[in-house]
Amino acid sequence: MNFRNLALVVLFLVAISGIALGGKYNKVLSPGDAAPDWKDIPAIDGKKYSLADFKDKDILVVVFTCNSCDYAQDVEDRLAALGKKFEKAGNCALIAVCPSPPKVEEDLPEELVKKAKEKGFNFPYLLDPTQKIVRDFGAVRTPEFFVFGKDRKLVYQGNLDDSPEGKKVTKLYVEDAVAAALAGKKPEVEETAPVGCMVRYIRMRPTGK
Repeated sequence: MNFRNLALVVLFLVAISGIALGGKYNKVLSPGDAAPDWKDIPAIDGKKYSLADFKDKDILVVVFTCNSCDYAQDVEDRLAALGKKFEKAGNCALIAVCPSPPKVEEDLPEELVKKAKEKGFNFPYLLDPTQKIVRDFGAVRTPEFFVFGKDRKLVYQGNLDDSPEGKKVTKLYVEDAVAAALAGKKPEVEETAPVGCMVRYIRMRPTGK
């Protein structure tokens, strides 16, 4: 194999690797990817939820959040408002997922219940103590949002808006993505670098002997 052909092979492998690594800021998912499936995941309301439970909704928004992150706390009121807006519209669903390890006291189920009541959360709040869901989504921050269209293909991932503290919001990334998806269009912004606390990933031991 001559040098030119070798270079082409290397470029091809790099391109393939780029596809496999996901989007700009996510090593797992990129716009256009299918929503990772989940089944019978417990939530703070005592029920269990699966992705299929929301098949009648035109839009599905998934947010990874928790009590113990300052950035997540800053978005709570806006998150509650988004839940109420979706409830009124009737064709969109909002799902929250807590990816914190079981030993984080502020993120224990009873503490999440208290916060949900305090803030008026009207959406399912799933528990992910094994971190399977957050790993499948490739989320690395709290809060981090994912918007899926009717076909459950990813149309947007990243921040709720352009103001982490919520004081000077000029761009509503999630709501703009929802509106675009409902209109059968791609949003102007498909990815933003998530701003928030790092997800406390549990170290995985290598399998095998």
